[in-house]
Amino acid sequence: MTHSTSATSAALDSISPPGAAVDMEVAYKKIAWRLIPFLVFLFVLAWIDRVNVGFAKLQMLQDLQFSETIYGLGAGIFFIGYFLFEVPSNLLLEKIGARKTLARITILWGLASMAMAYVTTPATFYILRFLLGVFEAGFFPGVVLYLTYWFPAERRARVNGLFMTSFAIAGAVGGPIAGLIMSGMEGVGHLSNWQWLFILEGIPSLIAGIFVLLHLPEKPANAKWLSDAEKHAVTQALVAENIVAGKHLSFKDACGNYRVWLCAAVYFCVVSGNATIAFWTPSIIKEIGVKGNLQIGLISAIPFIAGTLAMIWNGIHSDKTGERRMHSAIATLIASIGLILTGLTLGNAVMALCALTLAAIGILAAFPVFWSIPAAFLAGTAAAGGIALINSIGNLAGFVAPYMIGALKTSTGSLSSGLYFVAALEFIASFLVIVFVKKTQA
Repeated sequence: MTHSTSATSAALDSISPPGAAVDMEVAYKKIAWRLIPFLVFLFVLAWIDRVNVGFAKLQMLQDLQFSETIYGLGAGIFFIGYFLFEVPSNLLLEKIGARKTLARITILWGLASMAMAYVTTPATFYILRFLLGVFEAGFFPGVVLYLTYWFPAERRARVNGLFMTSFAIAGAVGGPIAGLIMSGMEGVGHLSNWQWLFILEGIPSLIAGIFVLLHLPEKPANAKWLSDAEKHAVTQALVAENIVAGKHLSFKDACGNYRVWLCAAVYFCVVSGNATIAFWTPSIIKEIGVKGNLQIGLISAIPFIAGTLAMIWNGIHSDKTGERRMHSAIATLIASIGLILTGLTLGNAVMALCALTLAAIGILAAFPVFWSIPAAFLAGTAAAGGIALINSIGNLAGFVAPYMIGALKTSTGSLSSGLYFVAALEFIASFLVIVFVKKTQA
């Protein structure tokens, strides 16, 4: 990392125009303040529309006579559509630009989310969840790729961490909002509370898609709020970094690189934990004895608030030390321990909530540091395709984990066995990173 940074700085010094001294700290802070809050807001909407089915489940299953297995399959099938269309979406972004791609994604997932209000059979449930995955495919890896157009590698863990707080913020605000809607909208307009949940949480995404077209600049050269000198300096810093030896520049190169497939395997394990807390936290909280939709929504925010703080801290500390490998491995190990303890303490509400919070801390803290690892050896089209490939394969865990938890609960009557299954995957993530990711690669 130090060599890459010095090479970038040297290249920047040689190509910056005379008299165009730029305070890069000021430039990058300006970029972060302009882009990150809006991108976080978009992902909060995406995440809420993706996981609000976990809150709808509290009433939806009873109304439609769905089993836990049907719910688990429907919650997870989202990721099959996501998997199939993610790489094409990111490669298209590289060709047509981020603004058009992210606007299309945002508007279409809002429509699919609203349509969930009219589910009546398992088949329509599966189809709409699949389409939601198809429409949202490419958003997260698209943003990860988009940020590489603005920030050099040595800044990406903290920037990724700031963006990925959207996971935790969505969990923190999504729970209370969902609880409030489901508590206050039952029977209004002859619709059930879970139907209103899908409708009211889908509308903001439609509006946000329009603002994407108005707000989002493609690259530094298009940012009206940067000076000409800042545009030049930021652009040339990235150009210099991407020509450093060892970066793969074609999608074919990325597919042939074993580190891409290693990252995909690690990410699969990490995402299994994220899908678990996203889709099952309301059920876990209900199982430990909490009554009432609003109370469940409020308490479900606690693990995500703690996870937000851990995510930010881990990203900042990783950038400060320049170390990625152990920051990622320790986080997933904490996640594994937290999930095991959650399964062991389901009979004790306070202990189970503490354990679930520990699991959320580990799960969410792993994300920003993990995404700094593939960005260290990918660039150009390889970054577009490679990041999407890692994310799409990894997100298959979003199908596997909810389905397995639902199936295991149906067969055993308890959530514990499913939590142990996901804990094992988080432990495997730690093992793979420690054993196979070299210090020089992270």
